[in-house]
Amino acid sequence: MSELKPIEYTGGDHAVLLLHGLSSSPLEMRFLARALNRQGFTAVAPLLDGYSAGSPHSRKERWISAAVREFDALARQYARVSVCGLSIGAALSLAVVHERPSAQAVILLSLTLDYDGWAMPWYRFLLYWAYYTPLRHRWRYREEEPFGLRNEALRAKVARAMQSSDFSEVGPSTISLPALHEASRLAKCVRRVVPSITTDSLVIHAIDDETSSPLNARFVGSSIGSSFLRTIYLDDSYHMITSDNEREIVAREILLFLRESEAADDVADGKRAPVISKALARRLRQIAALSR
Repeated sequence: MSELKPIEYTGGDHAVLLLHGLSSSPLEMRFLARALNRQGFTAVAPLLDGYSAGSPHSRKERWISAAVREFDALARQYARVSVCGLSIGAALSLAVVHERPSAQAVILLSLTLDYDGWAMPWYRFLLYWAYYTPLRHRWRYREEEPFGLRNEALRAKVARAMQSSDFSEVGPSTISLPALHEASRLAKCVRRVVPSITTDSLVIHAIDDETSSPLNARFVGSSIGSSFLRTIYLDDSYHMITSDNEREIVAREILLFLRESEAADDVADGKRAPVISKALARRLRQIAALSR
């Protein structure tokens, strides 16, 4: 398919490696790539063999190796390289910066270490066991509404695309059981290494994420070894925050963070405290009021 191609926008000497979600395509990162490039960054969203749509399934070790190769290729050309991932791509980003601590920054969008969002099927805990049955080769998880989107107009557009194609700009129509199994293996591996990661880190997560709850973001916020950590929660988006209502906010916060990371690296001016958004504070007050 013509959509199955990498994205590469050449800019300045700070390159950002953009890793899309599981079994999907760089289309998920196109808006963000363009926004970064307009501000002078080089933005590259590759296709990864065995991970991206259109390639035969492979194990998570190959995903990591493929992503690290993309990082190394950028590092040979550019003075700074940051890594940004969406969903399972965010978990893959953590694996990359663990292997390459020279990364300038890591940006985690809708980080998915556990499929624990409100729209996930009740039987998800059975999938681990199903992998070791004949279902392994037959069963596929089918994406359904809301397709990670709070924006109803875009959701309707994606629903039409899902009917006529294997994937849309917000991901695939189905995901195989082996791919989900490898995603679980990746998440387990990443959970172990998060405390050893000291790379500047930005975490952006929707409070109402239907795929991965904010607990995923909170785990990183409480465990990662970064001295420069910023956490932002959104209140008008679902899982696909690079496409949903607040995609401009996501792009703007990433740009600000990368500039601050550059400046902090240049002057080496010490630690910064995590930042919690007003959206999260408001939601926490609502939850506290309901519990009284």
